[in-house]
Amino acid sequence: MRIIRLPGIHHDANAVIFAGNESSVLVDAGTTWYQMLQVERISGHLGERKLSKILLTSRRYPFSGAAKYISENNGNIPIHIHEDAISVLQTGDFYSTWANRYDSDMPSTDCVQVTQGDQFKLGDGSITALSLPGHCTDGMGYFEVEREVLCTGAVLPRADTPSRWDMPGGSLPELISSLNTIHDLSPKSIVPARGPAIRGRERIDEVINQHLTFLENCQDDDGQVPRSWPRPARTAYFLVSEPPWPLLEKESSK
Repeated sequence: MRIIRLPGIHHDANAVIFAGNESSVLVDAGTTWYQMLQVERISGHLGERKLSKILLTSRRYPFSGAAKYISENNGNIPIHIHEDAISVLQTGDFYSTWANRYDSDMPSTDCVQVTQGDQFKLGDGSITALSLPGHCTDGMGYFEVEREVLCTGAVLPRADTPSRWDMPGGSLPELISSLNTIHDLSPKSIVPARGPAIRGRERIDEVINQHLTFLENCQDDDGQVPRSWPRPARTAYFLVSEPPWPLLEKESSK
């Protein structure tokens, strides 16, 4: 089993290849902006092999925009997403996917439903689907069971940037619940929506607890973000802290 993070370019979210000895899947696809490059990056790692499935963590354009193109370039493989997002992607809704915020169109994309507990066998590994609502109702995570690697999607945007809940489909209590789910799962490594992987249970606990403390304080304050924090950009599905939170462990950032 090889696990390969394709770092997001510009507005793209991280995409992750899980390459098993029998089949390979891609978690998240990025925007349409770099979809041709994304196909080249995938083939550069897989060679003559093709992906068998695409698993999406949410409807949002940075995660789902390129899914149709990547699917077509891998033999029209199935694209899996939570049922709440299937009609949204089929109709190419550029409002609730946020494609309009990027001055882009959302391709009409046929998808297959994925639900909590669904498993995808890769030969020498397997991936389990995990419901992680909060940023939006269709939030999903994907957990590679044998190596304990979790892809979180927008519910954990990056170690230093908590998720937004102040958008259609967002829910602060559900976001808190999803982060508690991640904490209880206790993965060895997390691939967030943006930026580097978060490795080691001690560092993961530190990150999750910082996010939870912030979100719980916001909940106690009627869901309000501290006034000192910068207002989110139009395209941002995350909040930026003030003062900044650490992106890396202190030892790694020296």
